[in-house]
Amino acid sequence: MESQTEAIKMDIGPSPSFLMERKVHIQISGRQIIKTKLRKSCSCTTKRLKNIVMNFFPVLQWLPKYHCREYIWGDIMSGVVIGIILVPQAIAYSLLAGLKPIYSLYTSFFANIIYFLMGTSRHVSVGIFSLLSLMVGQVVDRELLLAGFDLNDDDDAISNSYEWNGNNSNCGKECYAIGVATALTFLAGVYQVLMGVFRLGFVSIYLSESVLDGFATGASLTILTAQVKYLIGIKIPRSQGHGIFLTTWINIFQNISQANLCDVITSVVCIVVLVAAKELGDRYKHKLKIPLPTELVVIVVATLVSHYGKLNEVYSSSVSGAIPTGFIPPQLPNFNMMHRVALDAVPLAIVGFAFTISLSEMFAKKYAYTVRANQEMFAIGFCNIIPSFFHCFATSAALAKTLVKSSTGCQTQVSSVISAVVVLLVLLFLAPLFYSLQKCVLACIIIVSLRGALRKFRDVPQRYHMNKVDTLVWCVTVFSSALISTEMGLLIGVLFSMLCIVVRTQRPRTALLGQIQSTAFYEDDWEYESLCPVPNAKIFRFEAPLYYANKDFFLKSLYRMTGLDPTLEAAKRKKNEKKQKEGNRGTIVKGLDQADTALHLVPNQVDFQTIIIDCSSVTFLDTAGIITLKEILNDYTELKIAVLLACCNPSVIDSLKRAGYFGKDCKKMHELLFYSIHGAVQFARGRKLLADGSRQSREKDGRREA
Repeated sequence: MESQTEAIKMDIGPSPSFLMERKVHIQISGRQIIKTKLRKSCSCTTKRLKNIVMNFFPVLQWLPKYHCREYIWGDIMSGVVIGIILVPQAIAYSLLAGLKPIYSLYTSFFANIIYFLMGTSRHVSVGIFSLLSLMVGQVVDRELLLAGFDLNDDDDAISNSYEWNGNNSNCGKECYAIGVATALTFLAGVYQVLMGVFRLGFVSIYLSESVLDGFATGASLTILTAQVKYLIGIKIPRSQGHGIFLTTWINIFQNISQANLCDVITSVVCIVVLVAAKELGDRYKHKLKIPLPTELVVIVVATLVSHYGKLNEVYSSSVSGAIPTGFIPPQLPNFNMMHRVALDAVPLAIVGFAFTISLSEMFAKKYAYTVRANQEMFAIGFCNIIPSFFHCFATSAALAKTLVKSSTGCQTQVSSVISAVVVLLVLLFLAPLFYSLQKCVLACIIIVSLRGALRKFRDVPQRYHMNKVDTLVWCVTVFSSALISTEMGLLIGVLFSMLCIVVRTQRPRTALLGQIQSTAFYEDDWEYESLCPVPNAKIFRFEAPLYYANKDFFLKSLYRMTGLDPTLEAAKRKKNEKKQKEGNRGTIVKGLDQADTALHLVPNQVDFQTIIIDCSSVTFLDTAGIITLKEILNDYTELKIAVLLACCNPSVIDSLKRAGYFGKDCKKMHELLFYSIHGAVQFARGRKLLADGSRQSREKDGRREA
């Protein structure tokens, strides 16, 4: 690549003060880059193998440097607290996933162990997440219906056979459900690992904060709706497809007369206790070293009351049922099912890694360390792939548990091992004790855990005041997630967010600039007072890239704000010239000589001779944008009006040079391109003086001839 020299006007004088010389960049062919990367990645040395293993298992890097005396107590404290929180949440979220509680406990155990080995964040808590549990549950319910199972039959005994042979008659409802969940989870993990392999983490940038918040809030409304039937103890058909939110509420009101009084009273008491404890915990969190284990206390007390009060036998209150101890033998996910859930795994994978990466980066920034986004995708991917062999379903990082983890002294992922040990104790010894736990208590825990997401509605006025477009994106995502479906809500939110970006670049702000008095700076004369107009020049600013979608808006704005459409003006002048020629041939205007006739027929001159386009906000040009600028240059040049470009970035300059905008060998570059607006104004003033001088000399010559 040869050295390029560009003559760009500076602020003073009509001649260039210096030449700006572009740096020489050595261009390497794509084939050479690929060869180099393949040679580097395929080299097999002891050092490289060691680096691969160390990078793939970050625990091997930080665990040998673990400061036991400094970190151990904080990790133990946070691990025990998270473990205590995980147990009731795992049992509760099994309702969302449409699975037995034992599978939620498996999921919590394996996810913590795997992320301890592979994660790069010190504080993120990975495990069951309400949104993913809901998404898994919707797919499980759909497949159960298609397989001919009754979704309302909650009393199926635990199947003794966990072998899947593709025959519904030999596999019960629970076996089929966990087969769907593990197939879905395995595929989601594979997608996440593939994203890491092909470095597709950029996909998460399209999930803006407004989209993620809106999706979480809309899904929370769906979760709340799904739990109401457990709160009041009624049996209603599980809705499928789009519009679950409205259909479920219609069924609730149609069957509300069947509400179980025992469940209603239990729900009211549990919600009051949980909300009061949460509010007290939030108010006095600076005084409390650890959060109150309210959920665990509520579950223990409710289980004792239900057991000794015989609420299931006397009042027909629905209970959790038997939870086995120990581990079920591992088995392969159901590969025959995967083609049916392949599309459902895509949003599951995207939402899982988006929440995990965003939380990892947020806490890394807060505590001043770095995380590797690509490794995080591998970690969360294998947190889904490996547990799918052990009857687990999809996991990701969860904000609430991560906040608790960091606030209770967590230093490293050793705390995840402690949490896994707590869950293991429940799996091995304590699980059967939850037999009499009412489902309405679990529903209360789920609903109260949604407080943070539902409180987002209170922030709408502040959000609207900050940014109206982001608020609109949030609202569209919320209502589409709630009223249509969670997956469609996420898709609609992303598409609508991208549409808003396109619309904002399609119709951006435009302005005419005036000069700040006695300075070399120029600003929008619509927004600021006491700006001085530049004589004989119009300075036009376009605050967006110039491309095919907004080129027409660019032209209309330029013509409207300068008050001159060059195409129409050229047509008028041609028409007047034609009239003038006809007048010279035979038309006599009484009382006027030939000079007066010509003066009468020539249109009024425009009040400017130069248009300066401020390109500081034009980030790129496409072919349509380049053609538009060339047409403007040609059209205005025909009217003897100069078009100057100012503040162009290097990529815009390169695009114009390749298109021949500056003429052959860029000879006109120093007359058309300027480093600053003030440089262009100074050039225009010098050009105007020369034009006036030449006009005056022509007038003197005309008088002498007369």
